[in-house]
Amino acid sequence: MREEIFKYVKKKYQTVPDYPFRTAPTYPVLRHADNRKWFALIMDVPREKLGLKGAEYVDIINVKLGDPMLADMLVRQPGYFYGYHISRSSWISILLDGTVPFEEIC
Repeated sequence: MREEIFKYVKKKYQTVPDYPFRTAPTYPVLRHADNRKWFALIMDVPREKLGLKGAEYVDIINVKLGDPMLADMLVRQPGYFYGYHISRSSWISILLDGTVPFEEIC
């Protein structure tokens, strides 16, 4: 699903992934073109870190939201979590395993 997301943000926002982490070279960051602030980060994490069963790694996308109430509502649905390894008040994590449809992620 990473490639679909990359195509979507390139078309909609003229943004391409940036790989700023030397220690995590497979973690792309998506940034606003004008101010270079992040709006998304894709990473792979063990399922157990999200409170799910199993130790295998899954892709997630951390997305910045402006509304903490919206975040609270979303994390009650399957495939949504409070931001993993990032500020929980303004970010959520979304499973990229098909649990959440691509259109909903967009």
